[in-house]
Amino acid sequence: MKSFFKIFFAALLAVLAGSIIYSIIGFVVFAGIIGGVSSSPTYILKDKTVLKIDLSGSLNERKVDSPLSSLTGESSIGIDDLLSAIKKAGENEFVKGIYIKSGSLSTGFASLEPVRKALLDFKTSGKFIVSYGDSYGQGAYYLASVADNIILNPKGSLDFSGISGRFMSVRGAYEKMGVKYQVYKVGTFKSAVEPYIQDKMSDANREQMSSFVGDIWSHILTNISESRNLSVETLNAYADKCLSFIEADSLVELGMIDKLLYTPDVEKYLKELTETGEKEDLNMASVSDMKSVIDKDRKKSKDKIAVLYAEGSIVGDDAGDSFLSGSVITAKEYVKELEKLKNDEDVKAVVFRVNSGGGSAYASEQIWNAVSELKKVKPIVVSMGDYAASGGYYISCAATSIVAEPTTLTGSIGIFALIPQGEELAKKMGVSFDEVKTNKHSTFGGASFGIPLLISAMSRPMTSDESAMLQKYIETGYDLFISRCADGRSMTKEEIDAIGQGRVWTGAQALNIGLVDRLGSLDDAVVLAAEAAGIEDYKLRSYPVQEDFITKLLKGSFKETKLKMLKFAVNEDDYKEQILIKAMNATEICVAEMPERVSF
Repeated sequence: MKSFFKIFFAALLAVLAGSIIYSIIGFVVFAGIIGGVSSSPTYILKDKTVLKIDLSGSLNERKVDSPLSSLTGESSIGIDDLLSAIKKAGENEFVKGIYIKSGSLSTGFASLEPVRKALLDFKTSGKFIVSYGDSYGQGAYYLASVADNIILNPKGSLDFSGISGRFMSVRGAYEKMGVKYQVYKVGTFKSAVEPYIQDKMSDANREQMSSFVGDIWSHILTNISESRNLSVETLNAYADKCLSFIEADSLVELGMIDKLLYTPDVEKYLKELTETGEKEDLNMASVSDMKSVIDKDRKKSKDKIAVLYAEGSIVGDDAGDSFLSGSVITAKEYVKELEKLKNDEDVKAVVFRVNSGGGSAYASEQIWNAVSELKKVKPIVVSMGDYAASGGYYISCAATSIVAEPTTLTGSIGIFALIPQGEELAKKMGVSFDEVKTNKHSTFGGASFGIPLLISAMSRPMTSDESAMLQKYIETGYDLFISRCADGRSMTKEEIDAIGQGRVWTGAQALNIGLVDRLGSLDDAVVLAAEAAGIEDYKLRSYPVQEDFITKLLKGSFKETKLKMLKFAVNEDDYKEQILIKAMNATEICVAEMPERVSF
């Protein structure tokens, strides 16, 4: 019950804080109007400039420019902005090198792949890359490994101990609250339900996790090995030692770090590399600065390739304004976007960038249909990010071609329903229910009740007839899912079922079994789309069009504050669990979700 009350009061605090923030919106808007809204002037690069990449915060497909980020201390880095900045830096004569400042970075490995590739391409220009960190996480080190020099604070540390698949059971916590989950699913490997009904992962889940975690780690070690000239066997031996607890000077001896410098000395070192005088200021340009630098390779053609970004949980139309606060793929919005792109004659091809672990099966079907309709008119190529699994694969499978990163997690072709049964919770709350009905199933599943912002449940268990009907409904949904995949991939339903059953695959594994067409980045998907459309000269345009600051403030402040305050008030696992529960509660009864987590 301790966890129960902690989350309850955290949610209450979030609502109160949201009310306070909402009350000052008028003042903020007024101040914005007085200050005026103007576009940033073009940034002028000076000679001997160093591009500074601050790897701190969350790495997203596109920057999450939140009105409340400054209050919560959170920052977001857009992969699109980062790749553009690196490309411009490589082409511009005034930029002499890149300085990577490593901090606490939240991302998946597949999101790091295009950034790492861009850094390797930058090195072909002959310019330097230097990385510095007070400490390095494994993701940040994976990027830093391409640098000419990896610098660490003399009292800093390097986390290098391998990656893991994580399972956390919440069954006992819900049972203490008086809630038991009834499960209906198809898929031996469909493990999203396991935390709610058992205390440890199943043998099937352990098998799939071991497989995809091992494949990702092998890919990471291979790339670090090539960059650092250390064998994979040596790196694995280092990981077994858990380098987090090894002194910094020993890390130099092991070949993982090149130099030990305190922060002020790093700037002196950069001045030496750029031949900047001791008394001169070091010219640094941020990723944000580079956004307004003119792209020398800017196209003039009216032909466009559209990049449609889809990131987050897939939800129904009525869940778009939910507790999830923006990290959602709403069926209504994306069907509309796909229809607009289909009808835009200047758009010759579409790249659908999918980064989603799934969500509502119904919403996924609506987006699948819009993708199918667009493909009848012009090519649509899916580019997969960290995840394109379950519902994320559902909305991808109809594409002309599918491109995935080697470390993308995809597949998870399966469907489930989780029904919280709260008979004991009702007793604890002092609530009772009674029924009057005209027909046998007029009160299907009982009455819905719960504690606002915390949990919802049904008043009684499912009857045997109700359970049979629901299981049949789930099986029908799974049959439709594998039919969509079979049609899109030119395979039989039996072939899809054999590699389906909810099993998660890496992008590299998915290539071997026919779930994707090739391995590569978003840029590779763009090239493939251009080839399919038969065009060479084209402009890239990103969709959906991002909203301005004032619009985001007016639309998102209250709901976002609740989310941020909850994250502030509880630990990371509780926060992620609440997000998953809200995603489930916001969607229909039939869910295609893959909540497996890879920790690094």
